[in-house]
Amino acid sequence: MPRAGRPTCSAASSANISGAIGAEAVARSDPDGYTLFVTAASIFVLNPMLYKKLPYDPARDFRLLSVITDAPMIMEVHPSVPARTIAEFVAYAKKNHGKLNFGSAGTGGTVHLAGEMFKQMAGVEMTHVPYKGAGPALTDLLSGNIQLMFDTLGTALPPVKSGMLRPLGVSSTERIPDLPDLPTIAESGYPDYAVSVWYGIAAPSKVPDDVADKIKASLDRALNDEAFRASLLKIGFPPLHAKSQAEIDKFVNTDRARWAGVVKALNISLD
Repeated sequence: MPRAGRPTCSAASSANISGAIGAEAVARSDPDGYTLFVTAASIFVLNPMLYKKLPYDPARDFRLLSVITDAPMIMEVHPSVPARTIAEFVAYAKKNHGKLNFGSAGTGGTVHLAGEMFKQMAGVEMTHVPYKGAGPALTDLLSGNIQLMFDTLGTALPPVKSGMLRPLGVSSTERIPDLPDLPTIAESGYPDYAVSVWYGIAAPSKVPDDVADKIKASLDRALNDEAFRASLLKIGFPPLHAKSQAEIDKFVNTDRARWAGVVKALNISLD
């Protein structure tokens, strides 16, 4: 018998392998629609590339019902870095080969690999400094202990708008309303550069079709609700419009193909 009440969601914790504990808990839960997973690109796309042994398999264990938000990143530098454009930064980095440090919330996450992708495309050498969370990384960037960070939109905007950090580019394929004069990294000479941090809602793969359809319909209504969309945008998470299952699958596969080349080129393994 189905349990009464509302579905519960299990979210990833930074204390484990990029959400592996939460993912495993949902994968093993009863597929009755009452346990859902707030997942992210790192959990669905990156982890299977970075870890040979995972306690879950995204393709086998989950049905991704909705992609809620797709947030771009801001490439930001400490004011001590003289560059004001991507081109100036690349020239500066090449003159200071290996002397620049970029921070992230941890090795193997989207923020880390955003920097690695840029290094690869721009042909510059920088040292990655992993922190235990985005907060400590941002603190060190503000202090000038590191020079660069690829930060999520919601976290980057306050110090950027206050002038404490200087933005050089945005990782999306189009400019963003919050910083309309900030060029994309793609238009700054790297047309194939596109990075985002997306979040979605997944259910165990064996959830019945009729239950999955009801949950997806509810999620789609939320994504089409202007008040809900405004609430996400206010905290730095640009909402996506509701997608069909085929569109969701294409979205994830495109992201997977984008990162596969980066991970392979860097020969990264975190086991």
